[in-house]
Amino acid sequence: MSAYFKNKVVVVTGGTDGIGKALVENLLQAGAKVATCGRDHDKLYRIQSSYPSAFLHTMLADVSNENDCRRFIEVTIKMFGGIDILINNAGISMRALLKDASPDVIKKVMEINFFGAVYCTKFALDSIIERKGTIAGVSSIAGYRGLPGRSGYSASKFALQGWLESIKIELKDSGVHVMWVCPGFIASNIRKASLNKDLKSHGDTTMDEGKMMSAEECAGHILRAVEKKKRTLVLTATGFQTIFLNKFFPKLADRLVYKFYFKNGELVK
Repeated sequence: MSAYFKNKVVVVTGGTDGIGKALVENLLQAGAKVATCGRDHDKLYRIQSSYPSAFLHTMLADVSNENDCRRFIEVTIKMFGGIDILINNAGISMRALLKDASPDVIKKVMEINFFGAVYCTKFALDSIIERKGTIAGVSSIAGYRGLPGRSGYSASKFALQGWLESIKIELKDSGVHVMWVCPGFIASNIRKASLNKDLKSHGDTTMDEGKMMSAEECAGHILRAVEKKKRTLVLTATGFQTIFLNKFFPKLADRLVYKFYFKNGELVK
């Protein structure tokens, strides 16, 4: 990795698993000062213990809680003096049909995936403007194409992308860069941790993660896109194909998405 991130203060929400953890590790190796948060004390402790001499700040925080976000950002600024880059990565998915799911499932997904980004960005904004920094959001192909059984997840990612596009224009003359990245299927914990119809972790998935892009490779692509100040980043061939078909051949996309997510009339878990 280039020297671009050396001594920059980078905030990564949800840094205890998957893409977030890979981002934190890559940034620390690149010489950045990193702050990350998560909801699992043990996982945060293990990350902190793995990099005892690095510029790493970890905090137990739930991004769906506005006060947690405020405290996390304020302590980070106090510790490192400001924020250059904010990567809104924290997220959760769901697997349940609308007819079965409690509305609280969709509400929880929106609170974490959308409002978590809103809270952290709002509290970090003055510092990022001062440093002419970068705001990034980790979205999904589900932010371009609604996915069955993941309606709340798709809604949250559509909302995130629309919001980021809006503030990108608002901040156009401030020197702040705003971008969003859209991974396709990535081998990470998000499917196992996704919420079921009763607001509980779903557990095992039938999808073959061995054929998916690794979180480490995904993190490398994201950081290169941040460095190059790209507007958007779409990852994986499946991701490109899905967006292309949905834009130009939406009826065909409907059929293919149904075929992928339903087997014998039952939702693929």
